Amino acid sequence: MNNPIHFARPIILAAVLATGVAAAPVPVAAPAPTYADLADLADKADLVVHVAVTRQTALPPERAPGVAPGFTRLYIQARTLALLAGSAPLGGSVSYLVDVPTNAKGKPPKLKKREFLLFAKPVPGRPGELQLASPTAQLPFDGALADRLRPILSELAATDAAPSVTGVRDALSVPGALVGESETQVFLGTANGEPVSLTVVRRPGMTPTWGVSYSEIVDQAARPPEPDTLAWYRLACFLPAQLPREANLSQDPASRARATEDYGFVLRQLGPCPRTLTAR
Repeated sequence: MNNPIHFARPIILAAVLATGVAAAPVPVAAPAPTYADLADLADKADLVVHVAVTRQTALPPERAPGVAPGFTRLYIQARTLALLAGSAPLGGSVSYLVDVPTNAKGKPPKLKKREFLLFAKPVPGRPGELQLASPTAQLPFDGALADRLRPILSELAATDAAPSVTGVRDALSVPGALVGESETQVFLGTANGEPVSLTVVRRPGMTPTWGVSYSEIVDQAARPPEPDTLAWYRLACFLPAQLPREANLSQDPASRARATEDYGFVLRQLGPCPRTLTAR
């Protein structure tokens, strides 16, 4: 369906650069991406494509503005091997721009015949041309990486996918009928307005329990999300590090302190959100 776009067509390349297709620096060799890295990339991309590079052309500096020192911008032509996610039509070949680190002699690596996973967006009106979704959106392909990625793509595509968390709206802690008994509810803001709430229940002599609900009705039986799932990622990677003071609606000092403590308890239970690609 699509014909390869040859470097000899300078007008098209100039137009591609003008539309912002050029990616920021992305090392070819990279640390193994974490779950959060893969979820970050997949969440930003319209397409996830498995490709094999057929040709690379280094752009001269005057046609590659903004390239970081020690990097070269490449115009890549690649054969489409598989479309892992997305519905945009793709032909047998794609092209894109990517910045890669140079060696001690100032030469870029040889990518021909190498396989990559691309997290990308189609360029409007230019079939077969892709724009990488982020500076780290070209990852060397291997089967293990693809196996880790597929569940993430499935969860993102599900109709009941956990929504993106934008912050904490309200938090309220109330004591129970018994000494040492309480319930704290934390209501979260989301990108699509769908309800998400956290509930922490304390009972005398028992370890606190908590869970996440995705409905207007707060469910005391809600459970925590499993690590390395989309629901975990939405919370562990995007909740603020502390309960915002203005969101704490508890009236008395003890209840306010308990709401803050319970919010911290949830964060500790979720654990850190490690990333290896962010600094790049």
